[in-house]
Amino acid sequence: MLKVAYWLLIGDKSIIFANKRKQKYYTMAKSKNYRANNTYLIEGGNPKLMGQGLSDGRDSLYLEYYYGFSEVVSKSGNTYKKIDRANERLNLYLWQAPRTPIERQQNKETLDLAKKIRFEKGQELLENNEGYRLKKKATVNLLDYFQEFAKNANVADRRVIEGALRNFKSFLLEEYPRFSNRIEAKDLSKEMVKKFVDYLVDNHRGQGAETYYRRFKRMVNYAVENDVIAKSPCKGITTPKVDDILAKDILSQEELTRLFETHYSGENPEIRRAFALTCLAGVRWCDIIGLTYSNVDYSNRRLTFRQSKTQKHSSNSGVTIPLNDALMAVIGTKGEDAPDDYIFHLPSSTMCLKALRRWTKRAGIEKHITWHCGRHSFATSLLSNGANIKVVSSLLGHSTLKFTEIYVRAVDKLKEDAINSLPELKI
Repeated sequence: MLKVAYWLLIGDKSIIFANKRKQKYYTMAKSKNYRANNTYLIEGGNPKLMGQGLSDGRDSLYLEYYYGFSEVVSKSGNTYKKIDRANERLNLYLWQAPRTPIERQQNKETLDLAKKIRFEKGQELLENNEGYRLKKKATVNLLDYFQEFAKNANVADRRVIEGALRNFKSFLLEEYPRFSNRIEAKDLSKEMVKKFVDYLVDNHRGQGAETYYRRFKRMVNYAVENDVIAKSPCKGITTPKVDDILAKDILSQEELTRLFETHYSGENPEIRRAFALTCLAGVRWCDIIGLTYSNVDYSNRRLTFRQSKTQKHSSNSGVTIPLNDALMAVIGTKGEDAPDDYIFHLPSSTMCLKALRRWTKRAGIEKHITWHCGRHSFATSLLSNGANIKVVSSLLGHSTLKFTEIYVRAVDKLKEDAINSLPELKI
């Protein structure tokens, strides 16, 4: 079988790609801002986490250390400054163009490991060169420490952890302004944590307070495990339990119809399709952005994937959703030569949320609708129409029924409100 050779020039080096797949690698490589020596920056700092493209379709990861300048005398007698750098190979590799969910997962886990190694090596460098580490209780600024923790979190969790940190900073600015830029372990007291929980409850509806506090505790526990904090001030402090999901807004069937009948100039059709999948199949945002056509079994009309939120914590992270005509239309079809293309090509989560709020406003819907509200609407709609709770739990990917029961209580509350809305008759 004849193979087509692609000649591509990077700097002063020629690279031969022997087949179309390697041409795809090069296309992805261009988006990584490769330097002339075929390397690119992944994460800054000292050391930097770098990648170097290899001809076998992988990127080799390494650390680049910066040690300042040294004066060098040239053969002509001139003195000049030379940058002192050193590299350390990690023996870790990324697929340049991952073709399967397994390869994408391997990339994610490898990158997470490399970032953790970079962070720890940076701490060693601080200790050796400047005599301290961020982990020393006397010097650490918890805000910086938590920010580094958020940066190294997996993609599914990072946005929520950063949200928890934003809430904590806002709380400090309001209640403890002297700590708004710097707070040390000795300053983080049990009383402060209790006030922070009250702040979350006052400023968030539904499960928002519990979600952010759970991530805050994770940051604190990580600091405890690494001897930054001697004892967790969160121990014994919990958020009030939310008994029903109505604390979060839900779209009714009439509102869903009205929303998707609403069009406006500049709308993004990809966002419309993606939100339709959330409302019609209950798929979370963090899973939607990773779906590819390889997740779709067109013959049996099934969508199968592993949930990003639970795949490391639960043996029941897999979800299979039957696809009816409406869902098949939302997903669309793709040629057999591109099974690993993403189903949805979406902007950032912030841009998608802004677009959703602009869309609901155009539709005359006054509720505070987020992407997760589409998942809530899907669950309550199924239960309202008589679906079995076990079936709904399976479709949502819940590990136990206790997570699905909040939707049952929400439906019961909707029925109660409907009955109470009837006029009182004098008999």
